Amino acid sequence: MNTKETIRSLENITGHYIGELERFSLEELHRKPGEEEWSLGQMYMHLIQASLHLHLRNVRACAESAEGVATAGEKTERGKIAFLNGEFPNIRIQVPPSPAYTPPQPASKEQMIDGLRSVLDGMRDAEPLVHQAPLQNKLVHPGFGALHAAEWFMLVEMHFRHHLRQKERLERFLAI
Repeated sequence: MNTKETIRSLENITGHYIGELERFSLEELHRKPGEEEWSLGQMYMHLIQASLHLHLRNVRACAESAEGVATAGEKTERGKIAFLNGEFPNIRIQVPPSPAYTPPQPASKEQMIDGLRSVLDGMRDAEPLVHQAPLQNKLVHPGFGALHAAEWFMLVEMHFRHHLRQKERLERFLAI
């Protein structure tokens, strides 16, 4: 796995996400196509929160052999396919709204920009950990099964690419 290439790709995608924010007002970023769906701003917040509080946290946990890390477990069939292809399956994943999972509306564009930059900083900080993490140290992803540090690391970039499809749908809804 080439961690430098993963970071470069994420830098490009993040630059795209940040640049695209100029096209929208905060009101547009808050607009939702339906009660059960996310706004574009919530999608941005989801990317930031999942990266910082799940993916990168799990890179560190696997590297540090933290409590809860297992040395057994396998990827699910979906996980095997995703990592073989280097991307999430091209399907819409909808989770019922819940306080634990539904991201908040962003307070400002600056909050989203700062959050995206924090993800990049977190990736740069986590990169050396990926190389020292024992491959047998794994934590379970709800859809992909047991993943080691390098896979959690790769997941950040894969997740950002996956949400480009949702971004396009939401832009069509906003008619921009």
